[in-house]
Amino acid sequence: MPTGTIFGVFGHDDSCDVNDPDACLIETIRSGSNLVASGYCLYGSSTFLMFTMGNGAYGFTLDENVGEFILSHPDIKIPERSSTYSFNEARERMWEDPVRDVVAKWRAGTGKSARIFSSRYVGSMVGDVHRTLLNGGIFGYPADDMYPEGKLRLLYEGAPMSFLMEQAGGMSTTGRERVMDVQPSYVHQRVPIMMGSAEDVREIIEACKEWDEGIGL
Repeated sequence: MPTGTIFGVFGHDDSCDVNDPDACLIETIRSGSNLVASGYCLYGSSTFLMFTMGNGAYGFTLDENVGEFILSHPDIKIPERSSTYSFNEARERMWEDPVRDVVAKWRAGTGKSARIFSSRYVGSMVGDVHRTLLNGGIFGYPADDMYPEGKLRLLYEGAPMSFLMEQAGGMSTTGRERVMDVQPSYVHQRVPIMMGSAEDVREIIEACKEWDEGIGL
């Protein structure tokens, strides 16, 4: 199974005193819209570094012969629409109704695109997002009965990955809100996440909106 490391970089805050680590920690509790860079390293048959500084998304592959990362994926653009989803279907019975309904329609080919979707789920966020970023699709870990606030952490999983995905032309949502706009209240705050090809993500957003308005009842 491929594993990886996710990172996000916020701009320097002059009020942060390195001699007061607790105060500096509080300064990191900011929404993803304050990120200036983010990305991940993926460790597998090859080592990839996928990276953004807010001006597009770029991928580098480690060349072990020279010990350097080489630009291998310039200006990554995720397809607008796909036919692949990456959700943990073992938890499907615990998802909220609009998400469960959309995924069921994708499987049946009765969603907005009329495409029959295939499931591609590794169980490693970095591995699943990497495939989604390069090939299109939608990765999601929605809220469920066990994790009503979501399972993935906002500050060091959701927001950095969302920044990278948006810079590649994709979208990222909780179902009701852009992940990058969620203001955390504590360091390890969790959040529902669905990210990937823009049209697929919009389908989730619209379903949640209709459900909240009573249209889906």
